[in-house]
Amino acid sequence: MNNETYNKKYVYLLTASAALGGLLFGYDTAVISGAIGFLQTKFVLSAAMKGWAASSAIIGCIIGAMIAGTLSGRFGRKKILILTAVLFGVSAVGSALPETLSVFVAARLIGGIGVGAASMLSPLYITELAPAKIRGQLVSLYQLAIVLGILIIFFVNLMIQNMGDESWNVNLGWRYMFGSETIPAVLFLIAMFFVPESPRWLTKEGRDDEALDVLNKINGPEKAKSILAEIKESLKEEEGTLRELFVGKFRPAIIVGIVLAIFSQVQGINAIMYYAPEIFKEIGETANSAFFQTLIIGVINTLFTFVAIGMVDKWGRKSLLLYGGLGMFISLVAVGAAFYFQMKGMGLLFFILCYIACFAFSFGPITWVVISEIFPTKMRGVAMSVATFSLWVAVYLVTQLFPILLERIGPAFTFWVFAAMAFLGMLFTYNKVPETKGKTLEEIEQAW
Repeated sequence: MNNETYNKKYVYLLTASAALGGLLFGYDTAVISGAIGFLQTKFVLSAAMKGWAASSAIIGCIIGAMIAGTLSGRFGRKKILILTAVLFGVSAVGSALPETLSVFVAARLIGGIGVGAASMLSPLYITELAPAKIRGQLVSLYQLAIVLGILIIFFVNLMIQNMGDESWNVNLGWRYMFGSETIPAVLFLIAMFFVPESPRWLTKEGRDDEALDVLNKINGPEKAKSILAEIKESLKEEEGTLRELFVGKFRPAIIVGIVLAIFSQVQGINAIMYYAPEIFKEIGETANSAFFQTLIIGVINTLFTFVAIGMVDKWGRKSLLLYGGLGMFISLVAVGAAFYFQMKGMGLLFFILCYIACFAFSFGPITWVVISEIFPTKMRGVAMSVATFSLWVAVYLVTQLFPILLERIGPAFTFWVFAAMAFLGMLFTYNKVPETKGKTLEEIEQAW
């Protein structure tokens, strides 16, 4: 076995372990899609309270994203990832047991903190381990894990929903949906005990020998020494303050990170992922048909993420964002038109699937790639927290407002608002997002 083959296997093993955080991210956030209708009946929820039940976990995500950078900078990426796994497990059990909406919301908030922290730390950890040549591909695997988590829970929701009638699902079915998350949470917890700490964090803490050992296993002895030298040099040159991100030479980086993160969400992806069965019921589909069509969405989301994995280090980040943005804009205009002219069944599903496909090879994975690699080493954790915090605020607003928008302005105009956001996201990408394909993290830092 040659050195390159050994290194690749080691890197992919570490990436797969960290990406389990992404699987839990997708699983935890999308489980609500199958449960929300039953929760609405169980707790007699208005449109606003239905939005709160669906989006309450997102408040936890905002908190998790906000504190994860500081905590991971102090205690290391690995320890905080272990903590997120514990939070996932606690939330899974807590969300399955409550008899009141308040207790349910509290449990979802706990899980949300884990999701928010993992959504920042998993791609950060992968980025700091990955060789430059395949970094985009490896971080895209994190997005693949997210969509696999979504697909798995869509399938689990469908299976559970079919286990009983409407009354059974209102009383018990949704509890099994949330409780099922304990299995991936335990797997993630176990995996995190067997991965090393980030070599860039170890270097920042003055633990050069440990950092070199990890880099040796990934890159081989010769390359490891040069990478360690680059890391130490970049750490020496930076002031390392958050203020520098907003007023110094790295200000364009934080602007790109924040705005790109927001645009990845205000185009409406989570409105579809969280409310898909409810959208299809809105146009007269039966519960079984609505759940099945939701599962198809999960399959397309997964398949087209492979396009990003295969092309991100060939075509580059910017090209995929632009092509995907154009496709999403056209698809969302068509979805709005389908609702406006009351098209039902396969026509509407086709346009939604086109939108999902375009998102899955562009803003879905590529946003995480870009925001995980554009920030300098010493402040990467905190900077990613800021960008991820912005992303989760956008997710919360979309998730909370979507049922209200459907009620007030109708589905057609709601999806046309998302189309306008897709168009603006495309313009921003064209004018502001740099191409980072094939560059080391230190080279990207110098380019700013």
